[in-house]
Amino acid sequence: MSKPHISVAALIKPHWSAQDREKVEAVIAFVQLIMNDHNFDEVTKQYGQNSYRQHNRTIADNIEGVVKAVSDLVKTAPEFSYDVKRAFVDGDYVIIHSHATLKRKHRGDDTQGFNIIDTWRLENGKLVEHWDAVQGLSFSMRLYSLMVGGKVRNSNGVF
Repeated sequence: MSKPHISVAALIKPHWSAQDREKVEAVIAFVQLIMNDHNFDEVTKQYGQNSYRQHNRTIADNIEGVVKAVSDLVKTAPEFSYDVKRAFVDGDYVIIHSHATLKRKHRGDDTQGFNIIDTWRLENGKLVEHWDAVQGLSFSMRLYSLMVGGKVRNSNGVF
């Protein structure tokens, strides 16, 4: 099965500084590794020693929390992928706007999957904090969100 690849070059804005580009590259490297490559061992190896505060209430803190959440999803939807549409940088924050799909045949179909906006805060080039907003695009994805979105796994608050 082919794995989608996120093109950082397609996301770069001409007004970004070299530091802005480095921050986006750091986020995209993480997203590619976990969301498209599903290489959870490498994610844990590269990011596991970092402090990582999670604001998605259904995901536990630290890298182990996000690895568990995504790996559980991939067990039921092995074709899950992230297509990053836009990236924004504001100081220590990187925001990406993405289309996530559970099935390969739904990639590129904006009536399927999820519309997701992720925000990361970086310190010294390392991802240390994450927020997201997730919108199911089809009826089944809106229903799925309701079914899995109930258990609170951290006390960080959504803001």
